[in-house]
Amino acid sequence: MKSDIAAYEEAIASLTASGGGFELNSVMLDGVEYRNYAVMPGSLRDYYAVMLNHAHKDFAVYQDERFTFAEAHQHGVEFGAALVQRYDVAKGDRVAILSRNNPQWMMAFMGATSVGAVAVPMNGWWTTEELDYGFADSGAKVVVADRNRIERLMPLVKKHGLQVISIDDCTGLAVEHTPFAELLRAFEGASLPVADIAPDDHATIMYTSGSTGNPKGALSSHRGILSAIYSWMCWGIATKMAGSQEQRAEGLAPSALVTVPLFHCTGSHSAFLLSLVVGRKMVIMHKWDAEEALRLIEEEKVTWFNGVPTMSAELQAAAETTERDVSSLTEIMAGGAARPPEQVKKITGTFKKSAPGIGYGLTETNALGTLNAGSHYIARPGSAGRPVPAVTDFRVVDVAGKPLSVGEHGEICIKSPCNVLGYWNKPEATAEAFVDGWFHTGDVGYLDEDGFVYIVDRIKEIIIRGGENISCIEVEAAIYAHPDIQEAAVFGLPDERLGEIVGAAVVLREGAELDQGALRHYLEDHLAAFKIPLHVWFRSDALPRIASGKIFKRQLKKHYTKEMDAARKRQA
Repeated sequence: MKSDIAAYEEAIASLTASGGGFELNSVMLDGVEYRNYAVMPGSLRDYYAVMLNHAHKDFAVYQDERFTFAEAHQHGVEFGAALVQRYDVAKGDRVAILSRNNPQWMMAFMGATSVGAVAVPMNGWWTTEELDYGFADSGAKVVVADRNRIERLMPLVKKHGLQVISIDDCTGLAVEHTPFAELLRAFEGASLPVADIAPDDHATIMYTSGSTGNPKGALSSHRGILSAIYSWMCWGIATKMAGSQEQRAEGLAPSALVTVPLFHCTGSHSAFLLSLVVGRKMVIMHKWDAEEALRLIEEEKVTWFNGVPTMSAELQAAAETTERDVSSLTEIMAGGAARPPEQVKKITGTFKKSAPGIGYGLTETNALGTLNAGSHYIARPGSAGRPVPAVTDFRVVDVAGKPLSVGEHGEICIKSPCNVLGYWNKPEATAEAFVDGWFHTGDVGYLDEDGFVYIVDRIKEIIIRGGENISCIEVEAAIYAHPDIQEAAVFGLPDERLGEIVGAAVVLREGAELDQGALRHYLEDHLAAFKIPLHVWFRSDALPRIASGKIFKRQLKKHYTKEMDAARKRQA
């Protein structure tokens, strides 16, 4: 294993040396010096030209739709032309994308970022109330959306002056909209409008749930996104040079099963944007279903899979008894939450020709952080991996910000040109999280002697349910809005399938009557379904508090976890 690491580091040194494919230089950003890829494109607009290297290969497959790279590239150009010429979108204007995964989502993203607009992928599960906040915060006036999301948008169209571009059939909806396909026909064969886009111009605003209530918009530059893509490419080539990752079967074209939402960095960056440079076909699932995933893997000869650990666990369980040929699958990645070590063993036992892997990254780092795959992951299934080369630095610090030694637990901090510029409209939150180029993740972990990162806890008050970040404070605010609630505390509970689920302890006002079903029904109008507590405990006494007066959530979590475990044992 030590020799593998040495071989990997030698490969990185070769790739990043002068004249190498990932040659490094340095760049000053906001007074901080970073390592930088010298040969990287200057913007996403320039980057999209790589699609033409695979012009006639399949770009995306979705239900009965199939596009080549050349077709998708041209449709992105046509959409960009439509934004400028029909919607008067100028550099820096925000364009929202609100839809389930589909090829049009990707084309809209490419078109918007190619003309200097800022793409704003919004969470497809947000309620009308949450979308109201997203449009007020981002200032987006043009939105590309599908029917289900447009139905939620209808009360907001006039309020925010939205111009709606519909992806699918929106017949009968009482809202003015222009079909995406109609725009492409109107601008068929168009050229991309001139746009002067610099590496550090704004490219995306991606919303992430934090510990302060409403989601924060992480504002990224073109450099940030491209640096992440180039880092993954460098890692992939280096691991193959070092022999620590299985080679794809000869003659098998790269193909990705796209299961995670494109409004997350994992979906938009590692599944979508990375595919453009490697010519990887994207097979998009309408919704997650393990049996359907196996069918698509067989029919489309899928080689790469990525999803939250829940998905890979369900895929593995379904594959144990399937008669489908899934031998094309060589990489089974995961992210968004920790994968139990036992699951790693099951994956390697079921998918004999596949290498499991896991990544750690955040919206604020454009999903770039660590990777652990192949033999290294099998040897260290509890680790998130080593920092992805070659422009990223990790360190672990104590509460005073002092760097800690190997094995010592503290807050993980990440410095990289991949980091976002900050939080949109939130200078105080930006100053708190980004210090001298270092992003303070809020995650507690440590580094071992070989540089492998282990995540052990979280400082931030966040629940990670199946890869979705949920702010406890946001859920509590929604509960407190109910007139019968006196006190509320929201916390994460362990769950074998999803990693964590949402739990809540509440105290009602004197004389009030409310049950779990009624409270959950009330919350449906205020929170996306995945944020609504699955378990609610009603208490007659006040919630426990620590000396500072804050609610003692750790005690509540411990108490109700034991109560849940006891209930399960009684049922068994």
